[in-house]
Formats: sequence, C-alpha cells, structure tokens
Amino acid sequence: MKFNCVHKILLLFMVLFVHFSQGQNLESFLDQAEANNPEVQAFELRYNISKEKINEVNTLPNTEVSAGLFVSEPETRTGAQKARFSVRQMLPWFGSITARENYISALSEVDYLDMVIIKRKLRLSVSQSYYRLYAIKKQQEVLEENIELLKNYEKLALTSLEVGNASAVDVLRLQIRQNELQAQKEVLVLDYVSEESLFNNLLDREEELPIVLVDNLYVIQEQEELTLDVQLHPEILKYDRLYESVTQSEILNRKETNPDLGFGLDYIPVAERNDMSFSDNGKDIIMPMVTVSIPVFNSKYKSRTIQNGLRQEEISAQKMNQKNKLKTLLSKAISSRESARIKYNIQEKNYRQAKDAEEILIKNYETGTINFNDVLDIQELQLKFQMNQIEAVKNYYMESALINYLGINE
Repeated sequence: MKFNCVHKILLLFMVLFVHFSQGQNLESFLDQAEANNPEVQAFELRYNISKEKINEVNTLPNTEVSAGLFVSEPETRTGAQKARFSVRQMLPWFGSITARENYISALSEVDYLDMVIIKRKLRLSVSQSYYRLYAIKKQQEVLEENIELLKNYEKLALTSLEVGNASAVDVLRLQIRQNELQAQKEVLVLDYVSEESLFNNLLDREEELPIVLVDNLYVIQEQEELTLDVQLHPEILKYDRLYESVTQSEILNRKETNPDLGFGLDYIPVAERNDMSFSDNGKDIIMPMVTVSIPVFNSKYKSRTIQNGLRQEEISAQKMNQKNKLKTLLSKAISSRESARIKYNIQEKNYRQAKDAEEILIKNYETGTINFNDVLDIQELQLKFQMNQIEAVKNYYMESALINYLGINE
C-alpha cells in the first residue's frame, strides 16, 4: 500500500469517527483537543523529525582532505618532494542511498500512524468524557425534579396531617428522602467538577472553563446493521508498516555487503634541482587514486539477515494478536451498545408505568386514602428508572464512540 493511500484511509477513519457526534458542539471540542493537546503535538513533532531524517541520509560520506609537509624531503630524479596534498571521496554501492531513504521513509510512516492513533484515542477520550458530563448533568436535573416532587408530596402530607389522614412520621420520611436526594445531588456536583477538569485538560485549556452540552441525546430505536472490520485500523496498519520497514532494512543490509568505491587525487609539489637541467626538472606529481572497501568479514550482515527474518515473524504474530484484541473489543462494544438500547427501552416503559401509579395515588388523595409509604416507593422507583435510563443513554453513546474508534465500514 502506498503512503498516500494510507493517508486517505486514515482520513476516512476521522470522518467516520465523528458519525455519532452530537451537533457542532462536540465536533468543535474534538477539533480543539486535536489542535491543542500537548501529547498530540509531541507525536506530530516526532513525525516531522522522522521525515527530516530522510534528508539526513540522502548524503555521501564526508570528503577527506589532507595535507602534509615532508620533514626530511625525499630526493627524486626530478627534485625534492616538498609536501603532499590529498582529496578522497568514498561512494556507496549503487542503490545504497536509495535503500537507506526507503528504510527511513518506512520508519517515518510508522511514526505517522502513531500520530494518527494518538489523535483517534484523544477523540475517543474527549467524546466519552463529554457523554459522562452529559449524564451527570441530566442526573442532577432528575434529582432536582424529584426533590421538587417530594416537596409537593410533603405539602400533601402536611395537609393530610391537619385532617388526621397522615402522621408526622410520613412527613419526616418525606423530608429524610429529600435530604438523601440533596446529598446525591451535591455528590454529583463534585463528580461534574472532576469530569469537567479532565475534559478541559484533554483540550489543554483552563480547568474552570464552562462546557456547553447538548440538551438531549436520544437512543436509536432500530438495531443498526453493522459491517465493520478492524483490518484497516491504524493499530493494524502500523504493523504492516513495521513489517515493511524491516523489509527495507534487509534490502539496505544487502546493499551494505557490496564494496564501497572511493576516488581521490594526490598532489605532490616538487622543487627544481639547481645542479642539473632537464625537461622534467621540478615537475609536480599528480596521482589519481581509486579505493575499494570490501566487507571481507561479513558475519554481521548474515546475523542482521537472520534478525530481520525473526523480527518479521514477531511483527506478524503481534499483528494477529492485536487484530484479535480489536475484534474482541469491537464485538463487545456492539453487544454493549445493543444492551444499552434494550435497557433504555425497558426503563422508559417502567417509568411510564410508575407515572401511571403516581397518578392513581394522587387521585386517591382526593378520597383521603393516600398512603405515603406507597408514595415514597413510587418516587424511588421513578428515580431509579430515570437514573438508569440516563445511564443507558450514556453507555449507548460511549459504546458508539468506541465502535467508531475500533471499526470501519467494509
């Protein structure tokens, strides 16, 4: 697979991931988190560094330049040699530089996938934190509604107490229940502050900044038909790129078993002889040089070949293991989301029946036969069903976010 193709696939992942995002609000939070999160920025910098390394390896070995003076000038027929100047350039075997570039490029693709993975994980964390905040907010609202409901019941109990149809114990029980709900509400306030801090830290902004949430989230009533696969997930593609990097490493290793060629030039200035006169008197020496570096002892290259083969087997095993893990998580997430949908519908049905029972109790009040123990029982059931329903909505969307992280439409 070409590197550009990988980019396109991962871009498609990003689009699918926000499929369950509710409105522009959450999407804007996701974009802000991706732009500001320091961990993402660190991975982006690492990827940029790995790309720059391609330019680093696209070079020849250093050119060697040397110069020396003869302390004792050797005499030759044409004169005394005064000094020696040399320049040499070693050249790797044909294709070695390209092989090195391909190897570094393969490694940079691995860094790119690491960057994509951390972005996707960040989006998952932000989305799930957002849904937890939503659930806490809705639970606070439900508790407030139930507290107000109990206050109304308390007024009814006080009125019944005056006419002898209720006891002071009934009033105290209603007040105690109000206190319990108020305590739960205060605990939720602390939970919201804690989750709000986590959410803002993911966006790398001040912890106290308020978060605007959607008013309502709704569970899709129809069971969705999903044809998802983890084969193109970045965590799987990463192993493909790692395998390719080892392949390129082996190609480079084989190139390095070839000899290196070197070309150079020696220049020796020669002084003229005063005692003789001839045509080449004082003629300087120019000597072209060719150097061959042969890896005679190549056991390290053979060892690298064995290591690369074992490394590829290891990567293949790791890929299969990770693929199985992701498939298991995806299957579990789909099942959990369906379970949340079923629980949501059951809680909705139970809540409606509890409301019907409440209406019956209120009608009984008109005849003076209200039982405030039954009132408390019905109120507790209503609260339980409402809280469970909110929990089901939260779980439904959290599992949806996980499904979009793990899988992609085939």
